[in-house]
Amino acid sequence: MDLLQTVEHETGPSPGWCVLWLHGLGADGHDFAPIVPELVRPGWPALRFVFPHAPVRPVTINNGMRMRAWYDIRNFSADELGGGDRADSAGVLESVAQVEALVAREAERGIPPSRLLLAGFSQGGAITLAAGLRRKQPLAGLVALSTYLPMAPQAQAHLAPEALRQPVFMAHGSQDPVVPPTAGEHSRKVLESLGFAVEWHAYPMAHAVCPDEIRDLGDWLERRFASG
Repeated sequence: MDLLQTVEHETGPSPGWCVLWLHGLGADGHDFAPIVPELVRPGWPALRFVFPHAPVRPVTINNGMRMRAWYDIRNFSADELGGGDRADSAGVLESVAQVEALVAREAERGIPPSRLLLAGFSQGGAITLAAGLRRKQPLAGLVALSTYLPMAPQAQAHLAPEALRQPVFMAHGSQDPVVPPTAGEHSRKVLESLGFAVEWHAYPMAHAVCPDEIRDLGDWLERRFASG
């Protein structure tokens, strides 16, 4: 498997931690790169931010137009709480494997999974949760923004017991017209029922990221670095 192309930014020499951040549908690895100076705080360890570009593929709901996507979205009407066929399961698993290859590359570069945080927005967040669920070697944490857990009814079957050691940060806009807040809240309940420790935040915004969210995520990350 060829490694995905990435945009990278290091906040200091010889980074000991990595944040692997997955963008949303139709965006690319440059989309969240500007968040680095807003998020990073003085006193944090040197970090390597890795922003991969999703593969280009046809997306059914966009009339088959080819764009960067972690998986195909087949329809709007499927149950967004995870029971329908909105998410292309084969595409999800393919992207999970590509993310795993990037996690392995970081280990080769000296950053073990225990010091790697996997983050994602929208489609990227769905892949973050799908990958996290299956991790036999726990990551330092999972960050899922404005998203949902794909294939939620099968979550128990896909769960690796070791994955429950990964803390989860989830956040959602209360006016999100793309991924309804109910989908995010349902996914949170599914993860908690499996045994994950989930920190949940809701903000008065649409399908976006806001300053309060960046602040709260920074607080959560600071606790991860302190415990690592």
